[in-house]
Amino acid sequence: MPRFVIAVAVLFCVLSLSAQEPKPAASGHYLFAWTGDLDKKGNDFLTVIDADPASASYGSLVTTLATDQPTVRIHHTEYTMPASGMLFANDHDIGRTFIFDLRDPLHPKTVTSFTDQAGYMHPHSFVRLPNGHVLATFQHAHHAMGNGMGASGGLVEMDDAGKVIRSASNADPAFPDALLMSYGLVVLPEIDRVLSTNSSMHEEDIFAGVTYQVWRLSDLKLLQTAYFDIGENRYAQIGPEEPRRAPDGSVFVQTLACGVEHITDITTGQPKSHLVYTFPGAWCGVPTIISHYLVESVPRLHGVVVLDIANPEKPVEVSRLQLSDTFEPHWTAFDPKTNRLVITGSEARLFLLKFDPQNGALTMDQAFHDAKGKPGFDLSNRDWPHGWKGSGKPHGAVFSR
Repeated sequence: MPRFVIAVAVLFCVLSLSAQEPKPAASGHYLFAWTGDLDKKGNDFLTVIDADPASASYGSLVTTLATDQPTVRIHHTEYTMPASGMLFANDHDIGRTFIFDLRDPLHPKTVTSFTDQAGYMHPHSFVRLPNGHVLATFQHAHHAMGNGMGASGGLVEMDDAGKVIRSASNADPAFPDALLMSYGLVVLPEIDRVLSTNSSMHEEDIFAGVTYQVWRLSDLKLLQTAYFDIGENRYAQIGPEEPRRAPDGSVFVQTLACGVEHITDITTGQPKSHLVYTFPGAWCGVPTIISHYLVESVPRLHGVVVLDIANPEKPVEVSRLQLSDTFEPHWTAFDPKTNRLVITGSEARLFLLKFDPQNGALTMDQAFHDAKGKPGFDLSNRDWPHGWKGSGKPHGAVFSR
């Protein structure tokens, strides 16, 4: 065979193999904001934003990924980007969750979506287990109430394709009249425990949520259901939502009534809750713990407050930042790569804040701004890459790894 023919054949084989190899993920650093139509006339979509402070296009829109889901109540994503790059994000009131492949941020993909799982519906929060699977809280089981909503819910473990691995009910015969709608959770693998909160997404049930539950992680056995501590104002314990692991292994829980509960003795069979701090107002949202600092969104202040929790029983405020005169913050998520926090809330805008790990101070990231030079990313009245025009309202938001 002539050398020229051999060379061409070899080159063809090399090119064929190269075409079959996966392309490397796009370099850079990105923010993914799970977004709905503010006016609820369009569909849910994922917004990808340049979050690299060294980039010439820092703060600009990169792309979007549209879904076929009309916006009902855009809600939670995972709190941090998982190592697999597969992100769970849901529209709560319709009870539908999407799984996105974000390994190539410039070309995000929808892997699948699901609604009910293992006899449970309306998932709320998603947390990764050490094995890489997702453990999710589901608010309702298919039983009991005439409106189709269960008085109890449960936990469901799934893989990155949404396949159910195992599940467990949070119904507790010792608490037959309690509202047991699973809301948030924290995984504590070092002590083989999971701690979940019970709080309703329905306004008529808000005042009924006052309990938390302790599970054994290894077999998802429910070990205890317990009431939160009632503080002096007899209000701040209401609506327990987001549990977070403290540096010492104990757990802090934010409440809708703007309380901070501290839970200890989780493995003893007699866990203890103590209301250790109260922020002004109500409707406080998703907190973040960074080292020995707890960051909380406080709508009454139109801003964010940082507590030093080095002494867990006596948190001390060290910083606060008002975002605007009207913005009511809700979601917070931290980026350890750039020491930034993303804040979403009541408006078609999100902010990035600089966080000083030495003293807990927050400052507005002025370099992350819209076309008019105003701090934050503007989602209002835009022509979006997926062919839709309108105002987007973000909720869950996470940074790339």
